[in-house]
Amino acid sequence: FFCRRKFRKCIMGKDIVAGGRAVGHKHRTAPKSENVYIRLLVKLYEFLARRTNSGFNKTVLKRLMMSRTNRPPMGLGRVRRYMQDRTDKIAVIVGTVTDDARLDGHSFPALRVCALHVTEAARKRILDHGGEIMTFDQLALTSPKGANTIILRGRKTARVANRYFGKVYGENKARPHVRSKGRTFEKARGRRNSRAYKC
Repeated sequence: FFCRRKFRKCIMGKDIVAGGRAVGHKHRTAPKSENVYIRLLVKLYEFLARRTNSGFNKTVLKRLMMSRTNRPPMGLGRVRRYMQDRTDKIAVIVGTVTDDARLDGHSFPALRVCALHVTEAARKRILDHGGEIMTFDQLALTSPKGANTIILRGRKTARVANRYFGKVYGENKARPHVRSKGRTFEKARGRRNSRAYKC
């Protein structure tokens, strides 16, 4: 739409949906991984997400495409804690399930776990206690809409790299990058009470 006023041409703005146009932080539409099994699972869950009205399938598809950092591993101790009163349901983890040696000597329920990868020790513990381990293609046959499932994920902030994020001083107390942990490396004023103050 053009208008001429005082010999000046002006163009109307474009109508956009309330909230503005989406910029940045878009989730992936295809996996970066070249792993053929992940790519086959993405094909399967793309179909399920499109043909069913299940939010579960959309969530699994989105997580299958995530980077390794955004698919953190989950220990069996945490899986056991979250599934304590839900042993009739399937625990779904789009990532790796690892063993927890602190569970030795403690009771462990018979869990049904579906994950991308289960470590050898975790697999042994689950199966020894009468549990079951499923793959995502088996889950698609058992529960195509995600019925009787609990979708879990590990802690993203558990990475060692996260300890260094933020300011070294103040409330956050991020870990500083130092060459060594000796007495003469960043242990003077401000780092211990005997040297003026400690923050």
